[in-house]
Amino acid sequence: MPIWTLLIGFVLGAVTGSFLNMVIYRLPRAISFLNPSSSMCPICKASLKWIDLMPLFSWLSTRGKCRYCAAPVPSRYFWVEVLTGLLFAGAWYQFQIQADRGGWMGFVMAMLACLVAVIYIDWELFIIPDELNALMLVIGVAAMGYTGQWMTALTGAFAGWAVMWGISFFLGRLILGKDALGDGDIKLMRGVGAMLGPILTGISVVIGVFAGLVIGLILIAVNSKKAAAEEEAAESEAEMLPVEPVLTYIVRGVWYLLCLDIVALFFPSLYKLIGEEPPPKGIDENDTWEPTATTIPFGPYLALGSIICLLFGDAIEKAVKAYFNF
Repeated sequence: MPIWTLLIGFVLGAVTGSFLNMVIYRLPRAISFLNPSSSMCPICKASLKWIDLMPLFSWLSTRGKCRYCAAPVPSRYFWVEVLTGLLFAGAWYQFQIQADRGGWMGFVMAMLACLVAVIYIDWELFIIPDELNALMLVIGVAAMGYTGQWMTALTGAFAGWAVMWGISFFLGRLILGKDALGDGDIKLMRGVGAMLGPILTGISVVIGVFAGLVIGLILIAVNSKKAAAEEEAAESEAEMLPVEPVLTYIVRGVWYLLCLDIVALFFPSLYKLIGEEPPPKGIDENDTWEPTATTIPFGPYLALGSIICLLFGDAIEKAVKAYFNF
């Protein structure tokens, strides 16, 4: 297709970003997508009309305020639409202009949309909803099924689980004696790995670790005094918390490997098999945990690495194979 059709990809992404804004707000708060059926202002509860839902232009036309009560509308709504538009345009260029792979492009766009939601939800709330992780695994397996690469999906999902659970278990539990990363990160790379395959999954994790390290060090340096005080208080508090048994952590790792957490979304009673209660739907209102200046969500950086590998995976994989062949 001609280069000007990039605009089609961008518009598709901006429209998808408008929907993602609803997902980013409602999904982690366990608010139904059907009730209320239409988008509304969370402050004045006014139902939004078509003029309020136009991607990019609605936020710009009101200068970032609600049209009905003038309450500030976070700039996140605008930037989600811009980011998704740019990512979809990139996918359109790679798989529709540079190559005739429109079917694959659809799966890539679906995965990109999920990763954008992961970035904003995890950055704000330090959680990755199980429903989102399950959807990414479904997309990854379906994409590999579309290309007939079932074994790549299996090995990629296993690689994503193995790398992240291995980091969490060996670095966190055995060496540091505390959580090195959240369970959501393990499930995230299990799903993305099914679509990337084992080689690109490993590369995406390396990119995520490097990006998280660089940006994390910058944030710690900026907030050095606050970080030192909060870290000392956090260590004192951590010493009073019970340490989770290693066996429990191993059992939960196998639970994720077998994808039983996805089955348990429909049959929560399965959690009795591992002696746990089903996780709460949405944000736990009784959770008093507060992030410190050194608390950095890993999900956004893993998502960044995954996005790079989704868009430039062919070139990256060729370069890696050429290097090892050399």
